[in-house]
Amino acid sequence: MRICVAGAAGAFGLKHIDALANIDDVQVTSVMGVEADDIHGFASERSIPHASTSLEDCLSRDDVDAVILATPTQVHAAQAIQCLKAGKHVLVEIPMADSLADAEELVRVQKQTGLVAMVDHVRRFNPSHQWVHNRIKNGELNIQQMDAQTYFFRRTNMNALGKPRSWTDHLLWHHACHTVDLFIHQTGEVPSEVFGLQGPKHPELGIAMDMTIGMKSPSGALCTLSLSFNNDGPFGTFFRYICDNGTYLASYDDLFDGRNEPVDLSGIAVSNNGIELADREFVSAIQEGREPVSSVAQGLAAMQVLDAIEKSMS
Repeated sequence: MRICVAGAAGAFGLKHIDALANIDDVQVTSVMGVEADDIHGFASERSIPHASTSLEDCLSRDDVDAVILATPTQVHAAQAIQCLKAGKHVLVEIPMADSLADAEELVRVQKQTGLVAMVDHVRRFNPSHQWVHNRIKNGELNIQQMDAQTYFFRRTNMNALGKPRSWTDHLLWHHACHTVDLFIHQTGEVPSEVFGLQGPKHPELGIAMDMTIGMKSPSGALCTLSLSFNNDGPFGTFFRYICDNGTYLASYDDLFDGRNEPVDLSGIAVSNNGIELADREFVSAIQEGREPVSSVAQGLAAMQVLDAIEKSMS
């Protein structure tokens, strides 16, 4: 499997490059970036044969079978559609679009081409959330409430590596997308009731820096999500599953019970790295000619919910 990583030198592009190195029969043959010197230097350091500042250039190559898009949110849908129309399978970082209309168009093009198009809803693949999902599927747990906190300190436009961003992040269409999709995935239901509240917008960035979201599934499970770019403390997303048969706290690839005792996740997956597990699913789906877990079609429900939440805040 020969893969191009677009946005390779960014925070998540690097995570994908490292993850792909752990997967057999996969080679990164091309990388794309914005700055010519940076991306050519990166390719040289990593012994990657091709680098370009043009996605079209990467897509024209015969040694590219598939593309991973770790590029700015605002271009996700357009670039994913571009990949599919060029005959390349595509894995796009979340969100697959920052509007419902663009997400629907991406799903339409995927169905038209029949190629694998997957969105990297990495929470589905984290061993911690997989453990909970497996117990729900086996009838051992039912979610009564899922509480999530997504906290960062981003009063300036910086990325996860502490470098200036060329685009503006968004609490709803990016960070809330993780939890909205996970709630749908874990309950097996699309929320029937949703609301959103947002605080004041940043005077320069033009985005809300604090947000509260509530969701209710048709069967009655609740989800409460708090998000902030103003939190000067531990960063990341933290989940509390309040279930009929126990309480569990998930933090990325780690899981604890309600008394803060660690849960053994050995045997859940071949890796404890959610990004690597998502990349493995992408590669396997292409090789096996099947729909991947977290296909763009499966991810459309989260886009519909985000659209409804946005309308509730207007």
